Amino acid sequence: MDAVSTIDYHTGGEPFRIVEALPSATVLRATTTRGADATAPGLTVAERRVHAMRPGSELDDLRRVLCHEPRGHADMYGGFIVPPDDDGAHFGVLFWHKDGFSTACGHGTIALGVWAVETGLVAAPDTGTTDVVIDVPSGRVAARVHTVEGNVTAVDFVSVPSFVIATDVAVQASLGEVRVDVSYGGAIYAQLDAASVGLTIEPQNVSALIALGREIKWALNEADVAQHPADPRLSGIYGTILFEQLETPDAAPDSASGVIAQRNVAIFADGQVDRSPCGSGTAARIATLAAAGTMRDGDVLQHGSIVGSTFAGSILNRTYVHGRDAVIPQVTGMAYRTGESRFTVDPRDPLTPGFVLR
Repeated sequence: MDAVSTIDYHTGGEPFRIVEALPSATVLRATTTRGADATAPGLTVAERRVHAMRPGSELDDLRRVLCHEPRGHADMYGGFIVPPDDDGAHFGVLFWHKDGFSTACGHGTIALGVWAVETGLVAAPDTGTTDVVIDVPSGRVAARVHTVEGNVTAVDFVSVPSFVIATDVAVQASLGEVRVDVSYGGAIYAQLDAASVGLTIEPQNVSALIALGREIKWALNEADVAQHPADPRLSGIYGTILFEQLETPDAAPDSASGVIAQRNVAIFADGQVDRSPCGSGTAARIATLAAAGTMRDGDVLQHGSIVGSTFAGSILNRTYVHGRDAVIPQVTGMAYRTGESRFTVDPRDPLTPGFVLR
């Protein structure tokens, strides 16, 4: 395999490893739904993801090389830059984690917005706002990048339409019966109030949170509530969000908006822990809170993470999709570059493409 160069960021503590150039032109070539070349014009990012997940896919081997040990770890995350669906987006991305390829990633979208502006891939004013438009497997999203005197200061992740699939769903877990809400925010999440099982969202509880999150995910993954209403490629419980309510600051007397303060941890894939407040998970939480009437237009969700970072979520718009009410969530955060790497594989190495211990 040719050497692979990456640029690494973190968003709220969660890593994002960007692969701008794949190691060879043949990596994306294999039988697809539209022919023998996955780089052919007209292919969507969603179709490229289906190809990447197939047994023996070169992209899946590359994912494991970059994500698994010894070059990564069980909680690594990243993305391959691929062509967009059409000229309406700047580029596309295939998101990956230790167990495969995800349908959406808010923290990764925020990192990609910073990367695109900082590298000059997308031109931006010294001071102003620039939309970096990105095609992801769940649709077209935007990273609204804010700059001040040449420095990126914040990014708004504008998600796909997000909606509730089911509420108050009973799940049998080792702690007894728990009840969860299930919502879609580019990926499908089960959501549980951690206080209902006597847990708090703190680092010392991470093992218990992982165990419960995995139980709920796999208990519901094939259930009717885990089915996307229009696209089966988006079905399945991507993760479990365990959340807790925090004290909120008092609103100004003349303000019609309010602040909702929560802390959460998303246990996604098979026991992977999101260090950030989770971008697509925040979108799903906004959909849940909006449907319950807890979050109104103009309100802000201060969404904290298990490591203390925070995203600010809001309802950008309301819409109607797949026969149900939905919202367009906006999630604001920031990403920072942590380094650049050039990875190689020694053909004599028996541990290629890598391993994980969890």
